[in-house]
Amino acid sequence: MMNWMMIANYLAENWMEDAGVVTTVAGIWLTTRRKLICWPVILISDVLYLIVFYRVRLYSDALLQIIFLAFTFYGWWYWARGLREEGEVRIAPLPLSGLLWGLTAGAVGSALLGLLMVRVGAALPLLDATLMSYSLVASWWQAHKHIASWWLWIAVDLVYVGEYFYKGLRPTATLYAGLVALAALGLRDWRRAAQSAELVEENDAVVS
Repeated sequence: MMNWMMIANYLAENWMEDAGVVTTVAGIWLTTRRKLICWPVILISDVLYLIVFYRVRLYSDALLQIIFLAFTFYGWWYWARGLREEGEVRIAPLPLSGLLWGLTAGAVGSALLGLLMVRVGAALPLLDATLMSYSLVASWWQAHKHIASWWLWIAVDLVYVGEYFYKGLRPTATLYAGLVALAALGLRDWRRAAQSAELVEENDAVVS
């Protein structure tokens, strides 16, 4: 009886974080499969984690969820347009200039946001700001269907695991450990998709 009471109390206190875990995993897995439905699922997880992070004063992460909402709508629209025009979600190459601009933007954003988070008294302000900044870069690359997004997500999520354990968000820390594995899966699947597309284009070129 006591065990059931403990489980019920835990679910009552942590249902929002748990729901965020479930929707995030589902959304990322659908992203690895290049399914358009990934975006409305991710939208739900954005809202849930906005509330969770605000409650524990991870303000950079809470702000990140707000920006993620805009990115989610943009990615949804961008992928839907690709489906209408090409019939599938095609992987796009990331030029060197885009890579350098993204990494530079992440560094500048980390510094500026870090100063702001120190002023407002956020928990782990500099680390959290850096993770937020590079998460935005990864989200932008993902919305534009660049394979490099998965490499950056792997690096960012590994650091997030340690941060969330430190803040006592164990379900979320466990989630992010799983997201590292999902990002590796996404990297593998998107690379295979890109290679298959290249082979099709080469065969079409030979035939023509």
